[in-house]
Amino acid sequence: MTADAGTMLRQWRSQRSISQLDLAYDVGVSPRHLSFVETGKSRPSPALLEALSTRLDIPLRERNALLLAAGHAPRYSEESLDAAAMRRIRASVQRILDAHNPNPGLALDRSWNVVLANDTAASLAALLPAHLQGPPFNVFRASLHPEGFARLTENLDVWASYLMDTLRRLVRVTGDPRLAAIEREVGEYSTVADLDRRAPRSTGRGAAEPTLLVPFALRLGDDVLSFFTTLTTFGTPRDITLEEMTIELFYPADEVTEEAVARMQG
Repeated sequence: MTADAGTMLRQWRSQRSISQLDLAYDVGVSPRHLSFVETGKSRPSPALLEALSTRLDIPLRERNALLLAAGHAPRYSEESLDAAAMRRIRASVQRILDAHNPNPGLALDRSWNVVLANDTAASLAALLPAHLQGPPFNVFRASLHPEGFARLTENLDVWASYLMDTLRRLVRVTGDPRLAAIEREVGEYSTVADLDRRAPRSTGRGAAEPTLLVPFALRLGDDVLSFFTTLTTFGTPRDITLEEMTIELFYPADEVTEEAVARMQG
């Protein structure tokens, strides 16, 4: 994104595939005025920028950048998880993760760096070489690097395809150069470079088993543990850190995994 507010708006509108006319009518301004804003002939008010950002689904971090580019003060805070204001929220998220033991649970930032984890997830991370453990511990790197979980993943092509689709979608939705850099990096891994040319392998439980969700099939010793995941976000964030946080919880996808996890707990 450039530093010019009008150009930034035009780029977001193009990225969302919305015409100038439709956007103007959706937010209740004239197409002429929106055209003047995009060309820099008119300075948008904070209220107009908020309306345009809401319609274009611009993330809070980029809304702050848009406000600054237009000469206005940013509206959204970015508190550290260690800040006093975050103490209650951090404790609540950690309780969710701890209650999810012995199944893995993670809290991720926008780049899918782990910011909080439960004991099971930490134990799995310890299986990786030091250079993949961070900090920061990045899920895309750890999952797709040839020396990472990729070497233990039974259905690597299926899982890697899901992860790359997710990463590309994040790059497209946010326009974040940090995510774009991660996409370029992992795209050069041998496990990913020719992924589109490889036929997806089975989930590790047999081709006849119906697949309702994309599983993560991880071989640990003689066991193949198969998990499905849920991704949870905050519903009404007004802080950048909270808007960008995702809680990922792993659940047993079959009885074999459920029994193996129960043994681990016992």
